[in-house]
Amino acid sequence: MAKPISRRSFLTTGTKTAASIALAGLSGGELLAGCISTKSGRGTLQTGFDQTPLPYSYADLEPVIDTRTMEIHYSKHAAAYSTNLKEAAKAEGVAMNQPLETVLQQISKYSMKLRNNGGGHYNHELFWRCMHKGGTALETGQFRNALVQSFGSFEAFQTQLSDAGKNRFGSGWAWLYLDKDKQLRIGSTPNQDNPLMDLCDIKGTPLLGLDVWEHAYYLNYQNRRADYINNWWKVVNWNFVQGRYQVLV
Repeated sequence: MAKPISRRSFLTTGTKTAASIALAGLSGGELLAGCISTKSGRGTLQTGFDQTPLPYSYADLEPVIDTRTMEIHYSKHAAAYSTNLKEAAKAEGVAMNQPLETVLQQISKYSMKLRNNGGGHYNHELFWRCMHKGGTALETGQFRNALVQSFGSFEAFQTQLSDAGKNRFGSGWAWLYLDKDKQLRIGSTPNQDNPLMDLCDIKGTPLLGLDVWEHAYYLNYQNRRADYINNWWKVVNWNFVQGRYQVLV
C-alpha cells in the first residue's frame, strides 16, 4: 500500500502543478498547493516579462477606479514598464525565460533601468490581480486568523496598510508581505521598488500591493489620495491574496 502523503508535503510538491493549472486558465474549486481558483484569479507566485491581459474590463472597477484611469494605467504606464524591462534585459544579458522574481531578488547587480522597469512590471502584474469587480469577501480561516493575530484585528490591519499608503511621500507602494520567517508585515516602498528586491529596506514576498502613484487615481481623485485608498478596499480580491498566502505557508 502506498504511504499516505502529508498535507504539508502535498502543498510543497503541488506548487508547480498549481502554477501550470492556473496558467492553463482552469477555474472552479481549489487548485493544488492551496491556490484558490476563482474567476477572480489565483495565488500563483511566478511572473513573466510580458504584460498579461487584465482579468476584467477597464470599466469593471467603477466607481472606485474610473474606466479612463484603468485604460491609461494599463495600456500606457504598465505597458511601458514591460517594454522597457525587456529592452533592459536584452541589453544586460538577462534570460527572459526565468521568473522575474528571480531577477528582482538580485536586482542590485543590474542597471537602474532594469530595477525601475522590472519593479514597475512586477508591481502592476500583482496589483491588477489584487482587485476584482465589486471585491471579494475574505472568508474566515487561516489567512484571516493570521491577519488578526499579526495586527490585532482585520480593521487594524486595514488602517495600518492604508496609513502606509497615505504616508508614503511622493510616488510608491504600500504592501502586505510575508517575511522570511513567514510573518505578515506591512510596509511601503518608493517608486517601483518592492520587498522582493535585495536592496529594499523591507524584504519578503508581497501578498497585496497598493499603488499610490498619482497616475493610479488622479483623474478621479485629483490630490485626494486618502479618498482613493479608502475606496480601494471595496475592490480588493481576497481570493487571490489568500491563495498567495496559502502557497507560501
